Amino acid sequence: MKKSTKSILWAGLSVSLFSSLFITSFSNAQEYGNYANDGYNHSSVRPVHESHIMYQKSLWHRISLKEKQNRPFFATGNEITGTIINAVKLGIVRPYQNDSLATRMSEEDFLSNIKIPSDEIQYDGIEADIFNQENDNTWGDEGTWEDEETGVTAQEFYANQLYTLEIKTNVFFDKKRSRMINDIQTISIILPAEMNPQTGLEKTIATFSYKELVQNLFRDNPSAIYYNERNNQAHRNLEEAFDLMLANGTLIKYGNGKDEHIMDMYDNQHEALLASQNYDANSIEYESNLWEN
Repeated sequence: MKKSTKSILWAGLSVSLFSSLFITSFSNAQEYGNYANDGYNHSSVRPVHESHIMYQKSLWHRISLKEKQNRPFFATGNEITGTIINAVKLGIVRPYQNDSLATRMSEEDFLSNIKIPSDEIQYDGIEADIFNQENDNTWGDEGTWEDEETGVTAQEFYANQLYTLEIKTNVFFDKKRSRMINDIQTISIILPAEMNPQTGLEKTIATFSYKELVQNLFRDNPSAIYYNERNNQAHRNLEEAFDLMLANGTLIKYGNGKDEHIMDMYDNQHEALLASQNYDANSIEYESNLWEN
């Protein structure tokens, strides 16, 4: 009888302890979100435990999809910007406010950000009114949306007008595999300055988790392609293109205590550009020296 009583007490204590641990773990998961305190970066497509990382640096690159090397990301009808925007409208991916991935952007804010400002703008020498004409593009009939409050139909930017991306990458040395890893964290769509006549400045339309883009949009999607001009039968998937680092961009920022862009660290644009190129070159040399020394 005493043994059975002890067994019941121990069972009750075990259940209570398990429940307490479960609640604590659940609370921690809620607190940390995607960055649960388990040693892994859950915004990575292929997470690596922090104990395997010897060296790490966060880099931000600005990519112009008009550059010849980047044109395959921007083929007519398969623009990466149009592919992402369509996915947001369909609820396949959800945007963030910035590259911290801490706050989601509402659908209303996103639609507002891709709306053409009321002031008339110039696009390749042609006034924006031309976009009211019928145009067979990647968005089909979704080139406009109606403001529910005013009933006025507003024009959205077309995919080929949004030709600037900003990519945040964590570059680290994996001790276990003895190699440098380029771990893309976010992709942001940037509104070019010439498309923003109200301020004349670039503007971030939205930021997206690269992991969410890969898992929910790029992977196995025949529309998410890196266009192969030499062989139209062998287009690459966007995930593969980013893995192979086929996008060419300018380094605009690296992780620093003041959170400054390289442009803010120097007196003029020329010096900033040279510093950006030198930083990239020194990073390659650093990786080489890891093997030589």
